[in-house]
Amino acid sequence: MTRISPELWSLLETNLPTGENLTAKPAVPDQSLRVFCALDTENQRHILVQIESDDSAYDDRQSRGIQVVTRQLNVHGQIPSRYIDLICLDTAGYSGFDLIGSEILSELAKGTRSPAEIIHYVLAKWRRFWGQIPQDLLSRSDVIGLLAEIRFLTERLIPDVGSAEAVKRWRGPFGSRHDFEWTGGSIEVKATTASRGRIFHINGIDQLEPQENGKLFFFGVRLREEGGADQTLPGVIEACRNLLVKDDDALDKFESALVQAGYSLHHNEEYEKMHFRIIEEALFAVTDDFPRICAGNFTGGIPVGIERVEYEINLNGFDHRILFTNR
Repeated sequence: MTRISPELWSLLETNLPTGENLTAKPAVPDQSLRVFCALDTENQRHILVQIESDDSAYDDRQSRGIQVVTRQLNVHGQIPSRYIDLICLDTAGYSGFDLIGSEILSELAKGTRSPAEIIHYVLAKWRRFWGQIPQDLLSRSDVIGLLAEIRFLTERLIPDVGSAEAVKRWRGPFGSRHDFEWTGGSIEVKATTASRGRIFHINGIDQLEPQENGKLFFFGVRLREEGGADQTLPGVIEACRNLLVKDDDALDKFESALVQAGYSLHHNEEYEKMHFRIIEEALFAVTDDFPRICAGNFTGGIPVGIERVEYEINLNGFDHRILFTNR
């Protein structure tokens, strides 16, 4: 994705306007002459998106840190036109504001949606993250785990039960025992890059313990990190968003879950460097012969002083418990 250069704002600051004027320059002239970065007399940052006379206007005063209005402007070197004007109200949000502008540029280049639709979509995506306390970069294992959960949500659960119910079932980021839970069932999702096959790390003695009145399933994802592969964490998140874009409530719950999982849009450039190839995805029924350690394995109860149990399971010999696979 082409990005707005921070140096462009410094260049604009050397020629601040007077009165009600704006000083503006194309955000990325090689990509579009419809999107401008601009400063007003108070050094407030604007991103201007030029729209046609028959394009829909867009106004938004509900997004924290950003205000959006549609107005007639005369930008130097351009004929007087209508613009959707995005105004950054929070100086601490400059980096996010640049990323929003960059994403608007990328979406405009696709030519599949109107400017108003694009800005609504991009702001809805960012609204949850704008005031977020900066998150640390997710570890590689966390990236792989989150990618696997969203793959299951996108490829399996949403097509099966619909967007609203699927997102409602994603409970792992909020501290639930299993990644997906609903009345009568739950699913634990695990990913592995082990070269020996279906080797999965289990965190805790109750992670493969079913609900009191429900069935437990295990969704295992085998993947490999490869520079030329097409699966990335931002990519699978975007694919899921595209399925939720017409359901604002489901999209908001999805964004909330991403925040709880420790994901931040600000680190996307780093996450986009990690490319994975999916080798196999398989859903297993967790039955009595499924390999696991549970509290019931200890006849006298968990030994005193044991606070945490971690172990690995090998599912290479459990094809008879596979409900479906895409291997």
